[in-house]
Amino acid sequence: MSTSANALYGSPKREISVILPVLNEEKYLEDAVKAILAQQYDGKIEVILAIGPSHDKTLEIAQRLHINDARVVIVENPTGRTAAGLNLAIATSQYGIIVRVDGHSNIPNNYCQLVSEVLESTGAVNVGGVMAAEGHSLFEGSVARAMRSPLGVGASRFHTGGGAGEVDTVYLGAFRKEALLAVGGFDERFTRAQDWELNFRLRQAGGVVYFDPRLVVTYRPRSTVKALAKQYFEYGRWRRVVSRRHQGTINYRYLAPPFTVAATTLSLLLGWLVSPVLLIPALIYAVFILIASVVIGKSMGEILCLPTILLTMHISWGLGFLTSPKSLAPDVTLNP
Repeated sequence: MSTSANALYGSPKREISVILPVLNEEKYLEDAVKAILAQQYDGKIEVILAIGPSHDKTLEIAQRLHINDARVVIVENPTGRTAAGLNLAIATSQYGIIVRVDGHSNIPNNYCQLVSEVLESTGAVNVGGVMAAEGHSLFEGSVARAMRSPLGVGASRFHTGGGAGEVDTVYLGAFRKEALLAVGGFDERFTRAQDWELNFRLRQAGGVVYFDPRLVVTYRPRSTVKALAKQYFEYGRWRRVVSRRHQGTINYRYLAPPFTVAATTLSLLLGWLVSPVLLIPALIYAVFILIASVVIGKSMGEILCLPTILLTMHISWGLGFLTSPKSLAPDVTLNP
């Protein structure tokens, strides 16, 4: 295990700043913050909410949380962009460990304790764990099944679990503040994939990004096909931006969805225009989707929902990657 960060920055202090970029999160924000405030942790904790221009009662809920507990701090995030909100929260933070949480996620009551221990024992600059997707409705539950399966989103450990160790990226993350500031914080050019891009820069600077499966964060999936399609389309187009800016960061896992889109589209066109035999690749993919749905689903309802969900995730990600314009991110970086 690396101790380079401990040697460079010293052992991390026990005080923790938990930062949340928040936009239109009235449904889950109160539960997310209460889970943070209920941590079984003997160090100091503050919670910084970077509130974007929401169209629901998010700000009202945040203000009530602040009134009830002075540890909750509100920061205005005029753009509503995630990276900008994170940087504003980091700039406001008092403490040396920065724990990122989302407004629609939930951490267990030992999360901060584990974060502190893992940062200390591994010498990592960022640690994270499992993105434990859980849904309330049948559709959300089916999306959660797909997100936690390698047949849905690939074999990233933060989705599917696995042994502890060094990785390329983690879900959300808990950082040494000094290391974050040293690389310039989150890159505000990125609407999505800002975590992956930041972790690349942390690793380029010699830091270790570390996965520990004990760090489990509950995540609430999108509740409609339209919202899911938009989410994965954005994932794909911004992952393409990362691959352009940082050569050599793409692998087969990220190329699978765009390849699938291209191959299936070509198969359908040639099968229609030239010969039905050329429909075979598209039929193979359709059979894969059906088999994957049976394997992933735990009830008949989930099995029936999953073909639409898997197609939406794969095709949207692939289309986003293939259509991502080179002009998407201007050449400007705003640091905290």
